[in-house]
Amino acid sequence: MSLRKYLTSRVFFLQVLSAAGIIAVLGYLFMHWLTFTTDHGHEIAVPNLARLTEEQVEEKLDELDLDYVLLDSVDYRSEFPKYSVVEQDPLPGTKVKVGRKIYIKINSSGFSSVKIPDLIEKTYREAVPTLKALGLEPGTITYIPNLGKDMVLEMRYKGRNLKVGDRVLKASKIDLVLGDGKASYVDDSQADSTAVPVETPQDEQQ
Repeated sequence: MSLRKYLTSRVFFLQVLSAAGIIAVLGYLFMHWLTFTTDHGHEIAVPNLARLTEEQVEEKLDELDLDYVLLDSVDYRSEFPKYSVVEQDPLPGTKVKVGRKIYIKINSSGFSSVKIPDLIEKTYREAVPTLKALGLEPGTITYIPNLGKDMVLEMRYKGRNLKVGDRVLKASKIDLVLGDGKASYVDDSQADSTAVPVETPQDEQQ
C-alpha cells in the first residue's frame, strides 16, 4: 500500500483517534494528579492573630494546617497586651494554601528608655520633631518672660526638671517651658548714663 493510500485509509484514521484518546486520558490523569499534589482549589482564610500570644498562634494555626514565622518584636504599644501579635502577613481574611507560613511580629514587654536630647535654646518647631523621632511626645507648654519667643528654656517630666542625657521611657510626654518673647531689656550703658555723679569733698581731693 502506498503512503498516500495509507494516509487516507480507515486504518490510519482509527490509529490517529486511538492516539488522541490516549493523549486525552493521560492529560486528564495528569491534571488530576497535579491538582491533588498542589491541593489546587483548597484554600484557607488566614485568621486574625492580633492580640494572641505566640503559643495561642501556634495552636490556632495548627488546627488550620498553617505555619508561622516570628520575625521580630516591635517597640511596645500600649494598646496591645505584652508579647502579643501586633502585625501579621498575610492579613486576616487572605486566602492561602495549606502549609502556608504566616509572618508575625510580637509586642515587646514594655517601653524602652531613651535619653533626653538637648533642646535648650531650640525653637518649639525644632524640638517637636526631635522628640517624636525618639518616641517621645510634647506635653504641656508653659510660657515665661524671655526674649526668645517659643525658645525652649526648660524641659520637665512629671513636674521635675530634666537635664540633657536623663533617661525616660518611650511615649513619655515632655513638658516644655518656652520664652514668650516679651521680656524687657535694659542696656547697661544706658543705666550707667543715668547714674547721678557723686561729688568728692574738696578736703579729700587735697
